[in-house]
Amino acid sequence: MGDRPDVVVVTGASRGVGAGVAVGVARPGRHVVVNFREKERRAAEVVAAVRESGAGATAVQADLCDENAVSAMFAEISRLGVLKVLVLNASGGLERHADAGYALRLNRDAQVAVARRALACMPAGGLIVFVTSHPAHFFGRRPVPIDGYAGVAESKHAGEVALRALLDEFAARGVTFVVVSGDLLEGSVAVRMLHRIDPDGVAARREAGPLPTVAEFAGAIVAAIDSPPSTGETIYVG
Repeated sequence: MGDRPDVVVVTGASRGVGAGVAVGVARPGRHVVVNFREKERRAAEVVAAVRESGAGATAVQADLCDENAVSAMFAEISRLGVLKVLVLNASGGLERHADAGYALRLNRDAQVAVARRALACMPAGGLIVFVTSHPAHFFGRRPVPIDGYAGVAESKHAGEVALRALLDEFAARGVTFVVVSGDLLEGSVAVRMLHRIDPDGVAARREAGPLPTVAEFAGAIVAAIDSPPSTGETIYVG
């Protein structure tokens, strides 16, 4: 593999938590792939910030539900270096345009497909991080506190379950799998969307105690990348 850089791929990295992780993992010798679906200008800004922090960076547009786009993204990853870390941060389902099946296609099916592609080219010692929320992680065990979020929480939970079903495959390749789960995040796009759907529910959660920030959550993911826990573990934020 020579002097090829270690590639860190962050999906959904043009803003919010993904952008924070992309900048936070910037180190000399790393090349950060800033995946985005639509927001090209914001992705370019994240690339510039990563480069200022001492790492290489490339923005790669790919809708994770588009198999051809994902194939092209992994071809670009192989050209850039050796895939060492995949952060599965992209998620959705709250968008106004989303159809009834979109959340499950993105939050479960696409996550598994991208993880499998990563596994095919990731050497031993690699790391896959799945980013989720407490309502999703505990779905079925605790009530979803925000009206309108249950469908997304169920689909994210299904994604985590499907990925955990691959633990033996990950272990056989020497790849660590970690979940990072967060509370509602102050200042996040998700909180703004949920506030439109259920302002009273969001207000009640704020009254129960301070919410972690986007920066705090991104920092926890970066810490998990720099010092991974045992495979299969869940890191809780908030």
